[in-house]
Amino acid sequence: MSAKIIDGKAVSDLIKNEIAEETAQLQKKGITPGLGFILVGDDPASQTYVRMKGKACERVGFYSLTERRPTETTQEELLDLVNRFNVNPDIHGFLIQLPLPGHLNEVEIIESVDPVKDVDCFTPYNVGSLTSGRESFMPCTPAGVIELMRRSDIDPSGKHVVIVGRSNIVGRPLATLLSRKSEGGNATVTLCHSRTRDISQFLRQADIVVAAIGSPEFIHGDQLKPGCIVIDVGVNRVNVPESEDKRGYRLVGDVHFDSACKIASAITPVPGGVGPMTIAMLLKNTLIAAKRKAGIIQ
Repeated sequence: MSAKIIDGKAVSDLIKNEIAEETAQLQKKGITPGLGFILVGDDPASQTYVRMKGKACERVGFYSLTERRPTETTQEELLDLVNRFNVNPDIHGFLIQLPLPGHLNEVEIIESVDPVKDVDCFTPYNVGSLTSGRESFMPCTPAGVIELMRRSDIDPSGKHVVIVGRSNIVGRPLATLLSRKSEGGNATVTLCHSRTRDISQFLRQADIVVAAIGSPEFIHGDQLKPGCIVIDVGVNRVNVPESEDKRGYRLVGDVHFDSACKIASAITPVPGGVGPMTIAMLLKNTLIAAKRKAGIIQ
């Protein structure tokens, strides 16, 4: 068996094209969706992510604003910057790129974001709304997983989905979305993590496996149920000789791709799978925020 490759980049490109078309229509009404970014410190990965998101804004016609601050930025200075984004009428949504430097109180910073502009869906208000089934933004990576499956004709309804990883960013909100009584949900969800005894026994029962534990090539093909679908959320850098890759590293997922391909019926690659979908969903949330502010939708 050779698994079908689920092309997240192609799907995300399609979504971005749809967003660009809708943005062009909004601009005829004098509305340009605005997305803001706050970047503190000089973490290379964070700088790359913010740059990619900025380019995505350009592609779909959004206004974007990036505020960079040095590592030594104080809590009070950062809270003041967040408040300025909260009241900026040109910004419909914004995010604080994580992780923040260790001396900053991440929880307090996130809680200071206006929920109507919380396009990452990190504030307690939006997390609570999601959990209780109320209308809210959908967290970007979990939403990306749901949308990628939908557009790839993968229906989780009635399926057993095993999620490996219980983070507040992916695992736990994704479990909520997949178990909802609505389209893209109605799955039976098992949430595994680092303290789960014998994860393999759960993986072998799974119709759909979502790997989001942050450990390179943690799941191997011999742990999977034949014909299952594998959604790999992990992005890990593995050092390799420069003769293999001039960067000195390669990117791998949380699933050992080569062995999983022999067992699964479909699988997402890393890179090019879930990653592009996360940015697409961020843009979609920003578009929703702009339409809500304009009174076009509730």
